Amino acid sequence: MVRAREFFGIGLATAIITIALLLGWMGDTHAAKKRFVSIGTGGPTGVYFAAGNAICRLVHKEAAEGRAKGRKHGLRCSAPSTNGSTYNISEIAAGELEFGVAQSDWQYHAYNCSNDKVKCFKELRAVFSIHGEPFHLIAGKDSGIRGWGELKGKRVNIGNPGSGHRGTMEVLMAATGTTTADFAKAAELTSDQQSEALCQGDIDAFVYTVGVPNAGVTVATDGCEARILDLNGPAEQELVRSKPFYVFTRIPKGTYRTTVSPVTTFGVVATLVTGAQVPEEDVYEVVRAVMENISEFRQLHPAFAQLNPKKMISDGLSAPLHPGAAKYYREKGWLK
Repeated sequence: MVRAREFFGIGLATAIITIALLLGWMGDTHAAKKRFVSIGTGGPTGVYFAAGNAICRLVHKEAAEGRAKGRKHGLRCSAPSTNGSTYNISEIAAGELEFGVAQSDWQYHAYNCSNDKVKCFKELRAVFSIHGEPFHLIAGKDSGIRGWGELKGKRVNIGNPGSGHRGTMEVLMAATGTTTADFAKAAELTSDQQSEALCQGDIDAFVYTVGVPNAGVTVATDGCEARILDLNGPAEQELVRSKPFYVFTRIPKGTYRTTVSPVTTFGVVATLVTGAQVPEEDVYEVVRAVMENISEFRQLHPAFAQLNPKKMISDGLSAPLHPGAAKYYREKGWLK
């Protein structure tokens, strides 16, 4: 009889523990699904990392927990440093990230399965664009270069193989019928080397795809009076017209010491993307947190200073909008 009672007691205790663990597991699963989102970014010193953490800051600002006012969305947000665009897209596809920052060209290629360097992901969804990443053509003070047409016979750094600016340089060269044989020298320096090479007189110009402002560009413009040149001719206009991931961008007057007037060029856009599997309410709350606090968002990094919500819902977006994002934009009257 004692053994029966002991057995029953053990069985009851085990059942209680099992139920408790099951309920706890279910609660944790619900919390993970409904209360936590991760945003893949980029290197810890880059603008992608700043963008992801700025978004999380605003999500947390909107949360009502512990305050009388706010949104009772229950979301918790993190923005870890990652390997960047293509990595973020593959992790969203795998369900390891809910959101990610990605260049607009990689968004296009992932959704359209048009480049084997990024995972084909037809369930990729756009949320909004962030800052522009213009393609810079930077010429030395005494180079005599005033535009693309004067690069012939000059020493030009076309970018290291595999870099984003090298890829864009090759696209523009093809569009203008330019080859490396047209240059006196086609250097393949990295972004860390090119400004110093220009200032030392080893090259006459270099190209660079990067957000504004950028410390490396400052080395050339403020350090040795290099100038950023306009790139808005017929070839660039056709690229922007035919490629949905390219947009025209203006580098504002005064951005650098030698930027005495605005510079118009083209380039890609940093975008926030997600997956179709991410709940509508989660995407809605992330979008709402940013758009309702856009003035604060602009102040969190110099690259965000010129952000315009109406452009953020169109520029560089080639994947379909996530329904949660579209819902907010319709409420604001920005989307029909």
